[in-house]
Amino acid sequence: MVTKLVCYLQLCRKTGQYNVQRCKAAGAAPGSSSGKTPYQRCSSQDSLDEQAMVDYFKEVEIIQRSGDAETQEEVQLKVADEGEQEEAWLMEAGLATLFDESASDGEDSIALLSTLTRTQAAAVERRVETLKQTLRKRNKPYSVPDVREIFKPASQSKDEAESTERSGSSKQEVEGLGNGAGPGTPGGGADAETDINLEVSFSEQALTYKEGLKVTQPQNEADDRLPDFRVSQDKTGQTRVGDLSAEDMKKVRRLVLIEMSALFDTCGIEVKAHKALKVRVRESGLFGVSLSTLLEQDQRRIPGTKVPLILQHLMSHIEEQGLDTEGVLRIPGAATRVKAVCHELEHKFYEGVFPWQSLKQHDAASLLKLFIRELPYPLLTVEYFSAFTSVLKLPTKKQQLQALNLLVLLLPEPNRDTLKALLEFFQRVTDHKDRNKMTLNNVAVVMAPNIFMCKGFRSKISEQQEFAMATGTANIVRLLVRYQNLLWTIPKFVLNQVRKHNMENQRKMHRDRAVKKLLKKMAYDRERASDKQEKNTEAEGGFMRVQAPQFSKVSMAVQLTEDLKASDVLTHFLSQERSPSVKREDLCLYEMGGNIKERCLDEETYITALLELNPSAEWVIKSVQH
Repeated sequence: MVTKLVCYLQLCRKTGQYNVQRCKAAGAAPGSSSGKTPYQRCSSQDSLDEQAMVDYFKEVEIIQRSGDAETQEEVQLKVADEGEQEEAWLMEAGLATLFDESASDGEDSIALLSTLTRTQAAAVERRVETLKQTLRKRNKPYSVPDVREIFKPASQSKDEAESTERSGSSKQEVEGLGNGAGPGTPGGGADAETDINLEVSFSEQALTYKEGLKVTQPQNEADDRLPDFRVSQDKTGQTRVGDLSAEDMKKVRRLVLIEMSALFDTCGIEVKAHKALKVRVRESGLFGVSLSTLLEQDQRRIPGTKVPLILQHLMSHIEEQGLDTEGVLRIPGAATRVKAVCHELEHKFYEGVFPWQSLKQHDAASLLKLFIRELPYPLLTVEYFSAFTSVLKLPTKKQQLQALNLLVLLLPEPNRDTLKALLEFFQRVTDHKDRNKMTLNNVAVVMAPNIFMCKGFRSKISEQQEFAMATGTANIVRLLVRYQNLLWTIPKFVLNQVRKHNMENQRKMHRDRAVKKLLKKMAYDRERASDKQEKNTEAEGGFMRVQAPQFSKVSMAVQLTEDLKASDVLTHFLSQERSPSVKREDLCLYEMGGNIKERCLDEETYITALLELNPSAEWVIKSVQH
């Protein structure tokens, strides 16, 4: 470990790329002839001091000594072949028809394409063109359309004209909003630097920044403090992961993939996706088992489980033992004892007879890290592993944060839920830093090798690449922990694209079913039309009709005012609901229908503002699971 650290410090001195503030061990002078700090960090990273990196390499050494890699076959990471990556990308983005005419989602692809911004469209065009060139080189027959033809039909429609007009105005929006200022607020100013604008595509903002329209330049920070980024208030409410229906989340994921690629493309960063070769993994147990298998096991015992029970128990045990213990997560448990406890857990955990009272806190922390390392596929997934490690190549902290937001949304649900539980736990650890000496830096450098040095990848990188990864991965973990409350937010521009996508699909559906609707008029349809007429009459009269089919108060009228929020609707409902078992924290007002399938509303949502965005919506109060 000492040899590695010396080499690391020499590399810092040689390149200046991996900043270490104090290189005492290497005999660094306190200053230089130029009067500048010897190892100036790049603008995209905060510094991690020498002691923090000592902890990083100690953790790497602990991992190597533990020998846990021998228990499972390694996942061999391989970069996708030329053309293969573009084909997989287009399929994942729901655009398979652009290279395969036999794909069944042609109409849906057209609807999706009609929602794209200029930078998103450019990302699609780039991959289609690359795939076409690759097929031409291989002398294979192909049916990939000319990139100029992909958006041609939509460009002639009224909707695309509106989309083009909106895309053209996005540059003005970025200038005027100053990266997040609200309508009517002048751009620029100190606060604009820490405001996150969720209304304009991140890649469009990056393009504006790149074109030099943004006056304020990024500044090097003199210490380890990270900016206090905030999301500007939106009257239509913020949308979090879990607020939307599965159908709309599928559309979100496709759009986010295109947007993430557009963001990296705009900044000139090439991200090569890895693919995992299938390996034999354990089909049951606790350690070395895939997240999907673990959750299947756990859900048979506790329905609705989203985070593996063993991980929940380990985090709870560490907290119950006290987060004030110095060096929690950093100081390892005894290796032989940890190995024995691991075997005991495998046999006794699900039986409910494991003696948790005898488990030492540092052993529990070592088991938690072992659990993460032993996952047969990385927590951040093989597919997006390179994208996560490329985040710090983006030129500003804000763009790095935006990229992480998109990547979190791209993770499969089990990975995303597990990552969220871990980040919340790490935050609780750092909340006790005055006693346990575990600052954000300390937690980041200790957990980075456990999260990023996954099997297969760990054995394939050179020592110099490992040095390069040290501060990089630690900084990524810092950003994930520090800004976790922002990363699970679905940007408004993505949600607006989902709304437009839904409207496009509805227009097609209405055209296809027009004749059937004329021929088949059922009593249910008449009743629905009557209900809709009643609802519209109420809205025109200054009222909204709220349904609550799960409760005794199944329906109520609420007067519309400019200041009416979702929280006010819930308060009004509770004042009339007779059941004493109904609790405020278990309720949510849902926006349903119109241009969205289903959306649980943020309590700060202004109803009149949302009605302007979705005038055909219905309003339903339902209980929610936490």
